[in-house]
Amino acid sequence: MNNEVLVVIGVGGMGVSIARRVGAGKTIVLADINAAGLEATASGLTDDGHHVLTREVDVTSRSSVAAVAETAQAAGRVTAVVHTAGLSPEQASAEAVLAVDLLGVALSIDEFGKVIEPGGAGVVIASMAGHMQPTLDPAVQQQLATVPPEDLLGLDACAGITSSQAAYPFAKRANQIRVAAAAAAWGERGARINSISPGIISTAMGRLELGGQSGAMMRAMVDNSGLRRLGTPEDIAAATEFLLGPSAAFVTGTDLLVDGGVVGAIQTGTIDLAKAFANL
Repeated sequence: MNNEVLVVIGVGGMGVSIARRVGAGKTIVLADINAAGLEATASGLTDDGHHVLTREVDVTSRSSVAAVAETAQAAGRVTAVVHTAGLSPEQASAEAVLAVDLLGVALSIDEFGKVIEPGGAGVVIASMAGHMQPTLDPAVQQQLATVPPEDLLGLDACAGITSSQAAYPFAKRANQIRVAAAAAAWGERGARINSISPGIISTAMGRLELGGQSGAMMRAMVDNSGLRRLGTPEDIAAATEFLLGPSAAFVTGTDLLVDGGVVGAIQTGTIDLAKAFANL
């Protein structure tokens, strides 16, 4: 009997697609703060033949995250961990975005780094917004990479962030940095960890952002990108499957940009953000 365990933290569109794509034959441990959404997702996966366990989690609490890790370890060999939970600018204040998207990721990396099996892998869902974050001072990058998770929100770099529009790209860049730094510790267990930076994806969160204050800019970026379409949760699930699987056995501590070409277009001048803002 296969006793491998896949942990998916966050049961939004990406989390569900990932569970369906890579969860066959494994025990799937789903964790989310939304109890109703958690149970509905688990019920759907169970109806489709998956073996599912659920656990409510507050990713901003170490003890809550640790309890999910303990549940997963008790269920079998934890060979895959995917963290998708997060808040977008339209959903929450700067304080909440930093707590969930920055602290929450750091705690999950720590706690699942204690239970991941040799040969296992983790994936953190970051964002292309992290690639648009202005270059950070090297000292700040070092802090984001190394300070204990509980000290992250007290950093001067965090204290100066007052808008959720600024908090989101900062947190996502911090995710990329934190993953790169965690590769060494995970490697000591014979495991790998990477991040994925999705572009504009057609999830409930993505559609909310498209309807918000940044929506016009986001549409302009999509319309001038290489593929000129929104991404799908399945696009992210496919990338996650690659990073979790044997084809990525020599890939760790890095970020995979899955954005349909948006960042590349910005970096090469195909998309002129300043001009696009002026025309809005």
